[in-house]
Amino acid sequence: MSGGDKEGARGRAVTRLTDPRALRAYAHPVRMALVGLLRTEGPLTATRAAELLGESSGTCSFHLRQLAKYGLVEEAGGGTGREKPWRATTTSTVWDAAGGDSPETAAAASLLSTVIAEQYFEQLTRWLEASPGEPAQWQQAAMLGDRILYVTPAELEELGGRVREVVDEYFERQVRPELRPEGARLVTWLNIAFPNDFRKP
Repeated sequence: MSGGDKEGARGRAVTRLTDPRALRAYAHPVRMALVGLLRTEGPLTATRAAELLGESSGTCSFHLRQLAKYGLVEEAGGGTGREKPWRATTTSTVWDAAGGDSPETAAAASLLSTVIAEQYFEQLTRWLEASPGEPAQWQQAAMLGDRILYVTPAELEELGGRVREVVDEYFERQVRPELRPEGARLVTWLNIAFPNDFRKP
């Protein structure tokens, strides 16, 4: 789920957002959480999604309908009202981080990227708060750090592609639970790289 993500992993289906209205619609924490939940937990009713997210079923039902308008979720068949199951239409969402040629699309893409960055920070903070109570092997395996690099835009794009190829070796486990080995947990792998040579005057 990122403006810089590429397609290619086996089993991956992608929703490409280009409409500024769709970008703004997706830029909502509850909607992002719903899409993520449907992608990892399979079809869910608004009631069950509400239980897992700590939201009301009415809130989840409303946001699911909004997501359906832009092709991010769809009814899975069966049930009625808040008891009908919903599913994600794809396993990933991508968009042009630069926003194309339209100022409106650029502003919407920037908003979406900002909201996602805030969500990532919240997830990381939750892990850091919970990690002292987690098993030692997970504390050691989790990563938080950086590397300072001097690269060109082409080199940075190439590096991102090489990293994605390695990470995507594990992607099929998202859509095929039977491939997950014992002890596997849901892990968020963040791809973050950006110029950091801004200096105060």
